[in-house]
This record gives sequence, C-alpha cells and structure tokens, in this order.
Amino acid sequence: MEWVVLVVTGLLAGTLGSLMGLGGGIIIVPALMILSGFSAFFADITPQTAVGTSLLIMIFTGLSSTLAYMKQKKVDYIAGAVFIIGGGPGALFGVWLNKDIEAAPFLIFFGLFMVVVSFILLVRHKLNPLKIKGKGVRRTYVNTDGQEVEYGFQPVVAIVIAFAVGMLSGLFGIGGGSLMVPVMILLFGFPPHLAVATSMFMVLLSALISSVSHIALGNVEWLFAFALIPGAWFGAKLGAEINRRLKSNTLVMILRVFLIIIGIRLMWQGFTSL
Repeated sequence: MEWVVLVVTGLLAGTLGSLMGLGGGIIIVPALMILSGFSAFFADITPQTAVGTSLLIMIFTGLSSTLAYMKQKKVDYIAGAVFIIGGGPGALFGVWLNKDIEAAPFLIFFGLFMVVVSFILLVRHKLNPLKIKGKGVRRTYVNTDGQEVEYGFQPVVAIVIAFAVGMLSGLFGIGGGSLMVPVMILLFGFPPHLAVATSMFMVLLSALISSVSHIALGNVEWLFAFALIPGAWFGAKLGAEINRRLKSNTLVMILRVFLIIIGIRLMWQGFTSL
C-alpha cells in the first residue's frame, strides 16, 4: 500500500508541478512529512531527507516537462540561463541553511512562504513590471489569446532575484518555481504559459545542482525515490499538456488557490507540532 501511495504522490506532484511551473516539491515535501507521522514505514523521514528526495525527483520532473514544453516552443532559454546564474549559488546556500532546521519551524516557514506568494498573485493586476533600461533583455510572445505580449528584464536584477529564489529552492526543496513563476509574471511581464515553461527549465537546472549536495549529505531516501520517479515523469508530461489547453487567467487562478491551501495546511501542522 505504501508503494502505491508513493507512485500516486509522484504522479500528482509531476502533473501539478509541470502544470504550474512549481517542480512538484510542494507536493512531495509535505506529503513525505505528513506520511512520516502516520506510518511507521515512513518514520525515518526528516525535513532534510524530504527535501533531498524531492530535489532528486524534480530532476526527472523538470526533464520530462521541459522536453514537452520544448515541443510547444514555450521555453525562453536565455532567460532561464540568466536566472540560473543567480539561482545556482542560491540553491547551494539554501542547502546549507537546511541542514540544521527543525521540523515544526520548517513547516511553518514553508507554509507562510506559500501564503505570501498566493497573496502576491492576488494583487498582480495592480502591479507594473519593472522598467527595462539600457541593454536589458527584451522579448515578444504570442499568448493563448493570439495577442503579442512584450516582456523582458535587466540581467543584474534578474540574477539577484534568482539568487533569493534559488536559496528557497535549496531550503524548502520546491525547485524555486513557486516564487519564480510569480516573479517572472509580476516583475518581468512574462506571459503565464511562458513563465511556467521557462520555470520548469530552471527547475531542471536548479534541481541538478541542489540534489548533488543533498546526495553528498546523505539526504536522499533512495527506495522512496525509485517509487516516486515513474509517476513524476509521466505526470510532468500530463501537466504540460493540460497547461497547453488552459487560458492564462485560469492558470494563474489555479496556482493562487493551490498555494494558499497548501500554505495554510502546512502552517497548521507546524504550529500543532510545537
């Protein structure tokens, strides 16, 4: 039964992670933490091993979804490469911060992070993207409504922000997408579908970097990982296909609702375990 739960968890994480550009860590990390309190089979799970295992799974989620989005021509490789310059070192710093964190505060901070992100998405229409000065990167994209949208970013600003996002990736095992997608939409004017696809490309790169450190620290439950990977791989392809069929506003609404529900649930669990 426990193996079936892991396969289903991987499928759900891959689908939702790819659909919203989150990487799947926001499903796998809390799922493993919750299961550790209900079944002796998962009793050895700690915040560190939950994050380490999640990041390993996100390599496969990121690769599967990136291949799918490449076929849809939605990945901005230049933007992804610039963001990972800051996100890579940030992810390693996050791994270092993670090593001594306790379970209760871990869940509370993780949940609070989710709620803050969902609030930012709620007021996104009142915010204007950052102005691009000088030799900033400028792009155009035809969205799902057939309209040409212009977006872009200042490389230095993007690298600094990506460092903070990468730090959260290494700390919480979420791949950075939970914050990077809203950042790309709000600050840089990315169309939601393009932001999600580019985020999954970044998830792949960031997870590769972060998981190496967690493997070296012994933070990966390999048997659980092998059960999670098949579901995550096929779920990522399914999520990319669902994403292709959704309108931009619908995609953002799903993201916002999902983040706030998970955030509240995790904070409640964290406070009750203090």
